[in-house]
Amino acid sequence: MRQVLFSGAIGLFLTLIGTPVLIKLLARKGYGQFIRDDGPRTHGSKKGTPTMGGISFILATLIAYALTKVITGSQPTFSGVLVLFLFAGMGLVGFLDDYIKIVKQRSLGLRAKAKMAGQLIVGIAFAILALNFADSRQQTPASDRLSFVQDFGWSFGPVIFAIWALFMILAMSNGVNLTDGLDGLATGASVMVFGAYTFIGVWQYQESCANAQTLTNPSSCFEVRDPLDLAVVASALMGACFGFLWWNTSPAKIFMGDTGSLALGGALAGLAICSRTELLLALLGGLFVLITMSVVIQVGSFRTTGRRVFRMAPLQHHFELKGWSEVLVVVRFWIIQGMCVIVGLGLFYAGWRAS
Repeated sequence: MRQVLFSGAIGLFLTLIGTPVLIKLLARKGYGQFIRDDGPRTHGSKKGTPTMGGISFILATLIAYALTKVITGSQPTFSGVLVLFLFAGMGLVGFLDDYIKIVKQRSLGLRAKAKMAGQLIVGIAFAILALNFADSRQQTPASDRLSFVQDFGWSFGPVIFAIWALFMILAMSNGVNLTDGLDGLATGASVMVFGAYTFIGVWQYQESCANAQTLTNPSSCFEVRDPLDLAVVASALMGACFGFLWWNTSPAKIFMGDTGSLALGGALAGLAICSRTELLLALLGGLFVLITMSVVIQVGSFRTTGRRVFRMAPLQHHFELKGWSEVLVVVRFWIIQGMCVIVGLGLFYAGWRAS
């Protein structure tokens, strides 16, 4: 368990001290945020705030994981490294998007096809690797069956699994991206979900089928390849995001940009797939799902009826236009996310007890 504590503490420390250095560097180069003309008028004051802040917690997470392995003398696992690959790969796609916005002075960044292609390449590579490299118990990092608390149903093969994994990766990456519209909103929500996955990883390790001989109820064990290392990754992510939140909360000194939001969404999807909690992620990350659905509803309604359901989508901007202050929206949305995590963990525990 020392690994979990070390990774979280190192990630927190690195972003607390590293983010202000990055802020100065980005400000010196003039890498500031562009504000779209169709956004809320109150966001005009954010123009020029350094962006691409996701670089801070991406590097902090990777370093925290590596240092934890060195300090504790433990070996990296394929599951942990695979989630970090997805995390960093999606972050790279987001970085290219942010860089084009700033250097090319193009507010929408990468062309839609190029951005999608980058996400597909990273996602497909993850899906292929996740069904290979079995351990001594013939457990691969991912399973080609659906999962909620554990796997259930029939095996649907590698091709359908790859499509399902891509859907999860794209949905969560773009969900976090849509949520990242107010200071600290996406960062704080991500801290809660990564905290939940730290708990889930530790619990799955204690109740792992690899330890079936010492369990009081072996029939309810978890068939997850590297649960403890997934907890180490989740803890590093939680700590790094927590430290970044110090600088990202209102009034934000730095924005995570697509660099950060795509990376965080990829990490969430990777943790869910490798911990066999794919459908549970929809509840644990309930705020991201809610905000994504608000955009789907808004676009669908406007295209079919010509009317808008919300004053503006994503949902957080609807409440801004109703007169809520930015801080009020963020805090109340954090409360919603906190409730989603509590209910999700309750269902996780109930599902384990029921099994």
